[in-house]
Amino acid sequence: MNQISKTNFSSIEQMTGQFLKTGSAAVKQPQTGRASFHEMLLEQQSLAKQESLKFSKHANERLASRNIDLSQAQLNRLETGAKKAGEKGIQESLVMIDDIAFIVNIKNNTVITAVNDSDEKIFTNIDGAVIA
Repeated sequence: MNQISKTNFSSIEQMTGQFLKTGSAAVKQPQTGRASFHEMLLEQQSLAKQESLKFSKHANERLASRNIDLSQAQLNRLETGAKKAGEKGIQESLVMIDDIAFIVNIKNNTVITAVNDSDEKIFTNIDGAVIA
């Protein structure tokens, strides 16, 4: 602290630049045992990406009207397929699980619709497919 009181800064920007060393090296955080805001933000963003798939109202209606019940194993395969699609840069993916096709909006992590083997098998507005 002695160094701070002896140094004259004409602006807060100069002081911030001096102590945070912006633009040149990583910002050093005090050793308080707590995570910085930036670390907490990155952690929350990571958790959000790992969030399980959501099902749209339409997808839920399709599953219910066709008496399709997904097992936990099938749901895990669907989530894995959606994750793989996202890793490949796919935005709207067809994900096949057994005899059920799902259209998944990867950006929103949402299942848009579900089609089983008794339905017409034409898929539009997709830019990739995963068979899981």
